[in-house]
Amino acid sequence: MKKLLYLPLLVLLLVGSTVSAQTPKFGHINTNELLSIMPGRDGAQQELERYARDLETQFTAMQTELQTKYTDYLANEATYSELIRTSKQREITSLQERIQDFQEQAQQDLMNQENRLLSPIIEAARKAIEDVATENGFAYVFDTASGTVIHFPASDNIMDLVKKKLGINE
Repeated sequence: MKKLLYLPLLVLLLVGSTVSAQTPKFGHINTNELLSIMPGRDGAQQELERYARDLETQFTAMQTELQTKYTDYLANEATYSELIRTSKQREITSLQERIQDFQEQAQQDLMNQENRLLSPIIEAARKAIEDVATENGFAYVFDTASGTVIHFPASDNIMDLVKKKLGINE
């Protein structure tokens, strides 16, 4: 009789563990496509383009100044005294260095500006993906734009076990 009471309990436990051991749900999303349609993206892109145009205008002005000074130097080099020739050469070299420094700094500034403008948009997209994945039971979400996993459950790092298996002592 006691065996008959344990049988339904055993069946219930087996069925319950089978239900909870379902295969994980997988999802995918193209984050580039999502980011391109995010609210605020167009405004951020326009502001970034304006900033880039301003930098380009300044860079072009500096190059024009260099070209003018160099052309003037070549045209009048024969008439310059040694002191003026050396001074003009230093001036041209200094301007070349300033242009190179400006170009490097402009690239860095443009990247920083892009980060500043797009970070809130990217963060909102990331949070929405995480929320949707959690709310809908997706264990893994793949980004088809980059081929990476962008959402996954917490798991154990097996590095130590693999190192042990390979005999790596570190």
